[in-house]
Amino acid sequence: MSRRYSVVSRTRVDTYTARNRRQTFREDPGPEPTRFTSAAIKAAPAPRPENPPAPFGDLSKAEVVELCGVSRDILPGQSGSSAEQRRAGIRMLFHHLATLPGNTWQERWETSGFNDVNAPSVTILGRPEVRYHSSCLTSALKMAFSLRVIQPSVPGFRANKFTDYAEPFRIIQKDPRLDEFFKTVDAQPHLHLVHRQRAKFDLTCALTTQGIALEHLTPSALLHYSLENKKLGLTPGAVNNTTRFAALGAWEILHRMGHLPPGTAPTLRMFIYSGQYTVEELVDRYGIRNAGVRQLLIDYLVRRRADTDYITIEGLSRNLASLFWAAIERINPNQQNLALSSDVYDQWRAELQYQQRDRTKQRKGAASILLAVRGLYVDLHSWAIAEPGRWAQWVAPCPIMPRDLKGFGKRRREINRRMADRTRVRQPLLPVLVQHVEARYEHLTSLLEAATPVPLGAPFVHQGRSYSRTDSRDDRRRATIFSDPSVRVIDHGTGETIHVTMAEDAAFWEWAAVEILRHSGIRIEELCELTHLSVRQYQRPNGEAIALLVIAPSKSERERVIPMSADLFHAVAQIVRRQTRSARTIPLVSRYDPHEKTWSEPMPFLLQRQLGTVRGVMAAGTVLNMLTRTCGEIGETNPAFAKFTPHDFRRLFATDIVNGGLPIHIGAALLGHLNLQTTQGYVAVFAEDIVRHYQEFLNHRRSLRPEGEYVDVPPGEWEEFEEHFDKRKVELGNCARPYGSPCQYEHACIRCPMLQVNPKMLPRLADLEKDLLLRRKHAEEEQWLGEIEGIDLTLTFLRTKQADAARLRRRPPVDLGLPHPRSPWT
Repeated sequence: MSRRYSVVSRTRVDTYTARNRRQTFREDPGPEPTRFTSAAIKAAPAPRPENPPAPFGDLSKAEVVELCGVSRDILPGQSGSSAEQRRAGIRMLFHHLATLPGNTWQERWETSGFNDVNAPSVTILGRPEVRYHSSCLTSALKMAFSLRVIQPSVPGFRANKFTDYAEPFRIIQKDPRLDEFFKTVDAQPHLHLVHRQRAKFDLTCALTTQGIALEHLTPSALLHYSLENKKLGLTPGAVNNTTRFAALGAWEILHRMGHLPPGTAPTLRMFIYSGQYTVEELVDRYGIRNAGVRQLLIDYLVRRRADTDYITIEGLSRNLASLFWAAIERINPNQQNLALSSDVYDQWRAELQYQQRDRTKQRKGAASILLAVRGLYVDLHSWAIAEPGRWAQWVAPCPIMPRDLKGFGKRRREINRRMADRTRVRQPLLPVLVQHVEARYEHLTSLLEAATPVPLGAPFVHQGRSYSRTDSRDDRRRATIFSDPSVRVIDHGTGETIHVTMAEDAAFWEWAAVEILRHSGIRIEELCELTHLSVRQYQRPNGEAIALLVIAPSKSERERVIPMSADLFHAVAQIVRRQTRSARTIPLVSRYDPHEKTWSEPMPFLLQRQLGTVRGVMAAGTVLNMLTRTCGEIGETNPAFAKFTPHDFRRLFATDIVNGGLPIHIGAALLGHLNLQTTQGYVAVFAEDIVRHYQEFLNHRRSLRPEGEYVDVPPGEWEEFEEHFDKRKVELGNCARPYGSPCQYEHACIRCPMLQVNPKMLPRLADLEKDLLLRRKHAEEEQWLGEIEGIDLTLTFLRTKQADAARLRRRPPVDLGLPHPRSPWT
């Protein structure tokens, strides 16, 4: 079965089948589409060595007959027909180049147009009616590149499709370093075969297009090759994508071999990222002309840097250097100090209300900029008292009057009101999102299990729908090479081709992210930072093990511990099982922190995936894009559905736990809030008087006990606390009521929302349902209308708990293999 694909991108159009591929590039690709401005500075092609590599001598001016003779010796062991086809291709290719001006084959090649940005494939030289002309020309070109007769450009090389270039290139070069690289690549068991082949291809392509041997390949040269592929959208394995880098796997292998100079970053992305700017660099980005004010801002930010994080300093430098002083210099170029006239200040205030100078878009965060500037003036006043020689000369009256900040509290309350309304809207929609994500993941998982054993091209039926495995040339090739090839199927109902392996992987990670966010209330950056070490356990004296999730310090720089519910533990366990399948350990990878602009130490992050030739940790933007895509799908059938963001789950979690009876100060500890007011702002559905009365109750209770009693818990109180959890065990499962609270339903557990039913008690629930139905029938016969109403309400609660227990029963238990404390003698 042959299928044809057409992929359109900003820089090229790829149209290919199993037999050919044609690429068309823009004449002017324009500026490099990259966010990494420092990458182009670090990249540079390798200089041409004094003795360019020539495995069979200098053939730049060799006759066609001589090239045909060399072709017999370059790849020993090949069949005679392959060698004859190569010689036929050599005659066709080089006879054509001989008609073009130039003294060497390289000069004629560049004149031919085959090295241009929009280079065609050399197969255009063949005659369509001759069956093997295309393969002959491709084989001849492969030989010309490997023998270093011709040095192609990156687009000139990639315009031709080679089924296997890396291995013949290695054999012809006879380079011990290149042989060592290939052996090192093959010795990486964690790399899939396609990723090992891609690493080999990237390196050999870089050496070919730059005309160097491996000993001359520098980090800058390999980065130059990667950026060229990225700019043209030619990164191997990233069709229709101009944002991915090439040679990521090759870089890591070269670093592991020790080929790169000492101190070089272990990954190409680490080499590209500029990291944190110094305070001087942060200020100098905005071109401040006044040297005195420039140095003042640098000194001020250095002083503030000691007690805050990098992202705050970066924002403060933008507010003070760009939005404040650079704008002042634009308004009054002669301004020499911080003493602003009323005209300059009023003009700056008017300009600050808009994001662009043409005043087309109004700025929403102008108050925060005013607060930052006012803080600069106030800090200078305070510091000048202690260090007059350093700060006194810059002390000036603050132009921002209190009336300018009037309404800041009102705007803050308006933001809280909008957030509370957002939470109220999304609270009833959360079950819809959860059901959609869970159903899609379960469907794709079962479809993958059903389709994996099906032979290529064979039809099968799954959940009442007809499918068939794809049977393209690429599918057959992967089936013979890989032990676990990816699975693609065709839905006969819609005609859609589904890459089930990729779809199931994406569905799993979206389900896992939603489950962890909604059951833990952690921030999105905390989710991305979860590692295998975050999973801990606490052993109670009675032998019961409680699973804990340790959250690393993030926004408030406070580490906290979250007791895991059954649903949260299940989601984390599924991630651990997925990462440790095939009896492997979770790989150690580094994660880039976009806020601090730093790379972490290699750690066993839970949300890591194989991204091409390297493993990477899922970014916060990836989770946001997943939710946006899913919410759009639900919105197609449910117009009332609203978009969810990761932080919405945090607000919903806060609302749920406080509404469920958990003391608000405990909720603040679980959420990592430093004060209760922040938590109160998250709890959207609580009336203000309830929060006020509850706060008064907490304050009154604290006032009755000495402050020292909060340090050490008395043994009796601790035993009472532990006994509370023992008393929560009931016939049908476990009672989740908070500590210190009585049973509000007088032990009518079937109606209590705090009851967590054990799936093993489903037969008991069926007996209770049967008994209630008999009682209802009797009540109908006796016309006991009040009894009927009560029984119907009990039946509603019972059936809800039956559905929840049945859903938990479908989830298989997962053994995490949690580590135990190591003995000091081991």
